Amino acid sequence: MVHPKNTDDDQPSVTAWLVLNYPETESIGEDPARPGIVHRLDKETSGLLLLAKNQGSFAYFKNLFKERKIQKHYFALVHGQPKSPSGVIDSPLGRIGMKRTTRVIGKKMLDKKEAETEYKTIKEYAGYTLLDVAPKTGRTHQIRVHLKSIGCPIVGDMVYGKQSDKGLRMFLHAYRLDFVSPHGEALAIETDQPDSFAYFMADLKS
Repeated sequence: MVHPKNTDDDQPSVTAWLVLNYPETESIGEDPARPGIVHRLDKETSGLLLLAKNQGSFAYFKNLFKERKIQKHYFALVHGQPKSPSGVIDSPLGRIGMKRTTRVIGKKMLDKKEAETEYKTIKEYAGYTLLDVAPKTGRTHQIRVHLKSIGCPIVGDMVYGKQSDKGLRMFLHAYRLDFVSPHGEALAIETDQPDSFAYFMADLKS
């Protein structure tokens, strides 16, 4: 979990770890409940997260995200195979009624916002596909809803996916960030695929 939902939430979180190890970050940012947090990952998503250790870095990276100058890449293991091995999903996202935790694609949406997700196939398995996914916008649950919209829900997604996946982790992992540092250096930060991906896919048939 990146940050607690409220003051009574005592689950382990990135913000608690950050303040414990870097006390000077407690006052960094715009929201006291989210010190140093430049962007977010869904609770069920693993991978890279940028954290700011000073106010200057916080402002710099917040602006990069706002201007869409940080390129994000995710591994997503999905059910089925996309009709095209690569493509762009540009369906707007919104919500229906008062449910703010879920997003949908459709005509009767509230708070409709543009959303764009690029994907390409890394490897196909029997009944599954491993995708490289690059969201061009940063909407809530964007990747999860967009992949569901093309008939390929993420394995382990208990909100937008299959209930038969109960007990599995959600197979969405932020593995790469590309950006220019405050010093003008082009950086590409990567992390390995989690062991849980490798263990699960080892039992799949190509």
